[in-house]
Amino acid sequence: MPLNPIPSSLPRSPQDAGLNASQPYPLLSPQVSPGCWSECLSTLSPPLSQVSQDAGLNASLTYPLLSPQDAGLNASQPYPLLSLQVSSGCWSECLSTLSPPLSPGLLRMLMLEYRRMLIEDFSLSPEIVLHCRGEIETHCSGLHRKGRTLHCLMRVGRGDKGSTVDGLCQSALQTLIQSADPGSDYRIDRALNEACESVIQTACKHIRSGDPMILSCLMEHLYTEKMVEDCERRLLELQYFISRDWKLDPILYKKCQGDAARLCHTHGWNETSELMPPGAVFSCLYRHAYRTEEQGRRLSRDCKVEVQRILHQRALDVKLDPDLQKRCLTDLGKWCSDKTGTGQELECLQDHLEDLLSGCGEVVGNLTELQSEDIHIEALLIRACQPVIQSHCHDVSDNQVDTGDVMECLVQNKHQKEMNSKCTGRSNTLQLIQMKDFRFSYKFKMACKEECSNGDVVICLSTRQRVSLKCRKQLRVEELEMSEDIRLEPELYDMMECLKERKKQLSQQCHQRVFKLQEGEMLDPELDYQLMRVCKQMIKRFCTDVDAKNMLQCLKQNKNSELMDPKCKQMITKRQITQNTDYRLNPILRKACKADIPKFCQPILNKASDDSELEGQVIGCLKLKYADQRLSPDCEDQIRVILQESALDYRLDPQLQIHCAEEIPGLCAEEAVAQEQTGQVEECLKANLLKIKHDLCKKEVLNMLKESKADVFVDPVLHTACALDLKHQCAAVTPGRGRQMSCLLESLQDKRVRLQPECKKRLQDRMDMWSYAAKVAPAEGFSDLAMQVMTSPLRTTSCL
Repeated sequence: MPLNPIPSSLPRSPQDAGLNASQPYPLLSPQVSPGCWSECLSTLSPPLSQVSQDAGLNASLTYPLLSPQDAGLNASQPYPLLSLQVSSGCWSECLSTLSPPLSPGLLRMLMLEYRRMLIEDFSLSPEIVLHCRGEIETHCSGLHRKGRTLHCLMRVGRGDKGSTVDGLCQSALQTLIQSADPGSDYRIDRALNEACESVIQTACKHIRSGDPMILSCLMEHLYTEKMVEDCERRLLELQYFISRDWKLDPILYKKCQGDAARLCHTHGWNETSELMPPGAVFSCLYRHAYRTEEQGRRLSRDCKVEVQRILHQRALDVKLDPDLQKRCLTDLGKWCSDKTGTGQELECLQDHLEDLLSGCGEVVGNLTELQSEDIHIEALLIRACQPVIQSHCHDVSDNQVDTGDVMECLVQNKHQKEMNSKCTGRSNTLQLIQMKDFRFSYKFKMACKEECSNGDVVICLSTRQRVSLKCRKQLRVEELEMSEDIRLEPELYDMMECLKERKKQLSQQCHQRVFKLQEGEMLDPELDYQLMRVCKQMIKRFCTDVDAKNMLQCLKQNKNSELMDPKCKQMITKRQITQNTDYRLNPILRKACKADIPKFCQPILNKASDDSELEGQVIGCLKLKYADQRLSPDCEDQIRVILQESALDYRLDPQLQIHCAEEIPGLCAEEAVAQEQTGQVEECLKANLLKIKHDLCKKEVLNMLKESKADVFVDPVLHTACALDLKHQCAAVTPGRGRQMSCLLESLQDKRVRLQPECKKRLQDRMDMWSYAAKVAPAEGFSDLAMQVMTSPLRTTSCL
């Protein structure tokens, strides 16, 4: 986009200045300040001495001439004008005080030309020539005009070439940028203008040429598909220096001048002094941008908008945050030297937050805290997640103030079809960062600010009894997000499952952590990330209206439905296996049997530890009491369900698995491999009772027999075989406490009753087994059954 027409050279005659020869031509006014007066006179072109000689004037003349005629000059002769060597401040003052004044348009063009020449020709700045000579020779040799040398120096100043510039050279560069002020009109920087022309024509064509918002528009499109590499490089070189002086962003300066004076005490600073810390004013402004009313001293609305705009634009490059770069220089070199991609340096610092030096850790922590309140600072996340945000989070993303809603929405929808790998990766990273400090979750921080006092806040609050309702609600959100923890990366989804399945092989400390995690997941299945992910569709199908805490119970009740997804069914079985290893992992059983457990199983409890499983001992104890019909009704109902489930799948009986570890693969290998969950392994063990050598395994099989005699419903194989006979012969008999089993046995003895062949065969098998059990284990509760079996006319012991 070309500049407006600007004279190729400064006016050197009255005619060039738009004056008639008879008119007085512009000369210096006595209103010029003493410092600039001397500089302006000393740099007149042609020199004043020559003019004086031509005019026959005294060399000691100190008052400006009024007209060409007074100077003895012909109208065609050049008249004294300022040279480009005048400093920017005096240049402006000298031009603005010419008498008679130049037209506003001409004056504006002259100033624009002067600023453009400063950028294009580094030799016009004595400070650059003096202090940056070594850098020019080392890094920028052969580059001269059109701003290339200056941009080369700016690139070295940013550190992009792997080296830094001398402090005096850096100061000279900053001074020159301040003088040229390209932030107010990007066209002053020809190198930037040419490099970014295509981007401006496509992405910023709606903005008027020369408007300061062009630079802002270019920053908005940084790292997008519309940006080109050369433009990106030139833009970042310039923004590095603009970011170190808030006055170089004219929109920010205009909107925040009053706020800076009120909150940052800029009126007390010498704003032209090199002692002002780079970026200090902007750092002060953004610290006040996100304050609440309770915290007081907030920014005005217009200023806050501009501060947020700049934060959003600069967040991806640590070099555009002077305070961050200065404090974290050592840590960047130590931890993040290989992180050169877009936004990777800040992410690296956040990953190593615990390892950072105190000064760096403080500024990274503060910036991360701002991110939690304003997710738009995370520009890459917003761009990568745009499809998900538009489809599922538009209602919260449209809010003028983001208080963590967008991030929370992304977490809830991270498995939607619109989600892509970049969005998933960055949102996962942010979740892990949020777990480092409660301040990094804005909603949690605000809800629990009165309760929070240390680092492990979520864990601490989870174990406290007195927590406010508002804090408790947000605590649940944090627990849901923490439940993902190690599984946040897609390739690690199964790692926690692996740890759960191999708890016995873990160190004691790791085992304890896994047990506590499972205890929390069983109390609140929504925290069980894998279960919720694998069974998501089944939950929608079967458990839509079920309370979250009863989700697993609902899935268990529908596990054997023909509509159940096989993967979900497998996951449910895994959770059932886990629950049966310890009654503490089954909240419903624990509640139902809270009186029965200490009453009947206290010796087992006395040996228990808080963080390791009882391997099903308590549940085994309750099973035996079920057979003896001594449990309370609620507890009996829960144990009946467990008996029914474990009778179909031996893996749900931890004690059987432990004590028959050799017998199951040795005697029932084919049934075990099939894993059809039809009770075939249990049937095999019962049929091979005489072949079992280990007493503990034999005892477990005998216990199964004892349990099955108590209720036909806890013997699924027998119940399936006798379903029709139960309907026809025992329909009037109330289920439970062995009543229907007695009905079937009586029907078996009644010659008038013809049972189904399969039912008859299974009943005879059971009688043989019970008869044997009564002989080998009379003290285990079989004596009452022995009399009934022994007196049966159908008794047979041939198979024993």
